[in-house]
Amino acid sequence: MEPEGTIVFTTVGLPHFGFDVFSVAVPGDPGAAVTELTERRHTDGVSVNYNAQFADEDGDAVVFVSERTGSARLFLSRPGRTEPEPVPGFPESLFHDRPIVRDGRLYFVSAHERQSEPFKSWAAVYSTGVEGGDGPVRLTPTGAVDFSPAVDRAGELVAVASYGFRRWGGDFRELDTEIAVFPVADPARRRVVAAAAAGWPSWGGGAAAAPPRLYFHRRAEDGWWSVYEADLGGGGAAARRVTPPGVHAFTPAAAGDGRRIAVATRRKGRRHRHIEIYDLESGEFVPVTERINPNLHHYNPFFSRGSNRLGYHRFRGEGSPGDCVVPNLHPVASPAEAQTLTILRANGTFPSFSPDGDLIAVNGDFLASPGLSIVRSDGSRRWIAIREPALFATAWSPRERGVIFTSVGPIFETAKATVRIARVEFDPGELDGRDDGELLASARVTVLTRPEAGNDAFPSCSPDGRWVVFRSGRSGHKNLYVVDAARGGGKRMGSGG
Repeated sequence: MEPEGTIVFTTVGLPHFGFDVFSVAVPGDPGAAVTELTERRHTDGVSVNYNAQFADEDGDAVVFVSERTGSARLFLSRPGRTEPEPVPGFPESLFHDRPIVRDGRLYFVSAHERQSEPFKSWAAVYSTGVEGGDGPVRLTPTGAVDFSPAVDRAGELVAVASYGFRRWGGDFRELDTEIAVFPVADPARRRVVAAAAAGWPSWGGGAAAAPPRLYFHRRAEDGWWSVYEADLGGGGAAARRVTPPGVHAFTPAAAGDGRRIAVATRRKGRRHRHIEIYDLESGEFVPVTERINPNLHHYNPFFSRGSNRLGYHRFRGEGSPGDCVVPNLHPVASPAEAQTLTILRANGTFPSFSPDGDLIAVNGDFLASPGLSIVRSDGSRRWIAIREPALFATAWSPRERGVIFTSVGPIFETAKATVRIARVEFDPGELDGRDDGELLASARVTVLTRPEAGNDAFPSCSPDGRWVVFRSGRSGHKNLYVVDAARGGGKRMGSGG
């Protein structure tokens, strides 16, 4: 029996995406000053477009990931074409990533082949002809997990960030992947060249007779994200740190001349992530995107084969051509085995349905956007219930259409932080009389738990609507408690640790 119904979920930071792929010309001399830079936009402003690579010698065509069809798929943008064209992949896959073209072949990540055990990613690396013809070939061994493929300039070696045959261990911000290398002609001959929290490999070039270099990023023992060079000689030497402490440098892209790498950086006192060129000989950084768009984040640099153009993706900017409004609800493609299931991505956080399913409650971004909003389940309209931003987690009363429970305070804090459970009431009849985006005059908040109780969060209402269960840190550990849904109070249920 196929599952039926609707799933609504959140993508963190969605309103700030709006990605398009851009590039700039870079000087051939690493020491030359970058004084005038003119961006070229390679993608069309439809949906979000990211994680690109140049697909030709001159840096005109790009292959990239786009979500315009409801899932992450691969497209090719060429000069003179008004729309990007899809490139070979797997129609049944809902996730493609990190495409790279080398000598007429496309290498990419897909996650469509099931693993034999839970908590193991389905991500694997494949290759196929750019123009189709032969079907995609899996390069990752069955049962292994690979991300972020990089192919050397000769098209003979592939490097990947890999979990190997391990299950996911719960790592989140700092992934515990290793860097593995294998020949394109014989993927089974894999060897690990950098272990322990290494990611985002990139091949460096140089003289034709010089051996290739392989760079990757990891967080150093001093806490700074840095770029390293792997030991490819097989002698077991430790990777060499390339970028200095004092600046976070990650997602390296090596230039073909063997003298430069481009990195995304985060610096003290600066809010935004920017692309800079690092001179491997002088040890100096040359800023690039900060001179063009100082108040926008820029991500994942990549060089053209001749190193004359440097690409990246960024928010396309308000007022730029293309999609500029994030929809209240965005349809996402359903798995092939669950076509009767509707999947919607909400513009907001912690979405939950009203008892009859015609409304959805969402929180904001916890910093600036309204703390609690009400959205029609068809995405057509949206109203503000609570304007203050510090609210998170929503749970609709199954018995009262105009009652939502939420948490008031900072999110993901310690057990002792002051976070309280609140009951939000509003008059559903007011919705039809309010314009889209207006504040509901009837909304009022009743706090159900005491401030000295500590961190009370993530409420869920009982089926009869009388009780609310929540997680609390009032005992020094986070345990479950229940509270009267109307009057408040609190009673412990469990003995967690």
